[in-house]
Amino acid sequence: MNLFDVYPLFDINIVSGKGCQVWDENDVEYLDLYGGHAVISIGHSHPHYVKMISDQVSKLGFYSNSVVNKLQQEVARRLGIISGYEDYSLFLINSGAEANENALKLASFHNGRKRIVSYCQSFHGRTSLTVQATDNPKIVAPINATGQITFLPLNDTEAMKTELSKGDVCAVIIEGIQGVGGIKLPDDSFLQELSKTCTETGTVLILDEIQSGYGRSGKFFAHQYAGIRPDLITVGKGIGNGFPMAGVLISPMFEAVHGMLGTTFGGNHLACAAALAVMDVIEEEGLIERTATVGNYLMEELRKFPQIKEVRGRGLMIGMEFEEPVKEIRSKLLFEHNVFTGVSGTNVIRLLPPLCLNLEEADIFLERFRKVLGE
Repeated sequence: MNLFDVYPLFDINIVSGKGCQVWDENDVEYLDLYGGHAVISIGHSHPHYVKMISDQVSKLGFYSNSVVNKLQQEVARRLGIISGYEDYSLFLINSGAEANENALKLASFHNGRKRIVSYCQSFHGRTSLTVQATDNPKIVAPINATGQITFLPLNDTEAMKTELSKGDVCAVIIEGIQGVGGIKLPDDSFLQELSKTCTETGTVLILDEIQSGYGRSGKFFAHQYAGIRPDLITVGKGIGNGFPMAGVLISPMFEAVHGMLGTTFGGNHLACAAALAVMDVIEEEGLIERTATVGNYLMEELRKFPQIKEVRGRGLMIGMEFEEPVKEIRSKLLFEHNVFTGVSGTNVIRLLPPLCLNLEEADIFLERFRKVLGE
């Protein structure tokens, strides 16, 4: 049997990692500035993370949600404190797709509406409910179980107010920082107006913080720069540092009913051990503060490169837009200078390194990047 060929793959077999470095099967070392699509938050193979998972798997890896799981309760308690959302509730699942799907279900249950307004330019959930229309006819799902999805341009306040004033929008879903959409930021003022208009029209506001959350922006959630409190917040990727896990943070305005949502593996014992380890390291090593410092330094230095059209982002979620396609630049970085990066579209290179990236490693990247651009 072959793998279903839906991903373009580099012919590099990564077999181990530590911090912001990874090694392939030939023992070649790479600097990881992509972190598996922002999944690696506290660094590869952090010793505390490894110990927490090892200790847990030696006792119990999984039991169903039909019994009390005190690890889940501890994850909820700790996440409330570290995120500033102690009064919210938590529903744990396995992936960002599930997080957004369950958030949209909760929104529809709450107000009985079906239409969604989306500002997510990425696949904000790879499910039949949330896949957006694309240029590829094989991956188009503009109409689905909840009704119609309407896509609006980011930061267009008038278009947003016009659409929400119709009174039939169930929820607005928006990323704290657009990921696949090119590392574009919603203006703080736009998020504030969006939050206010959602409240006025009875529309549920969902913040997709799956890629931009968990400290990546220099705050725990990117939307916290705007000082708003969404009704639902979806998290994933960095929550488990590579262990499949995700969640929905749920405002007190939603009432839980038995049977409303369900999951088999969501919040399993190993995932909870991983999530607790991540929060331990984020707090003990001051990774959110480090992210802000190193991210600001990187962006300041990158803006000095005349070849780059624009540098966008916050913290360690950085996009570099070029006038020309970036395929060759990314390829040279990887195969000639051993640096993993990501892309967004044709002209943007994405940096999503582990949050433990330090200034010395940032300088190593800048030196190698300078060589690539000077070639």
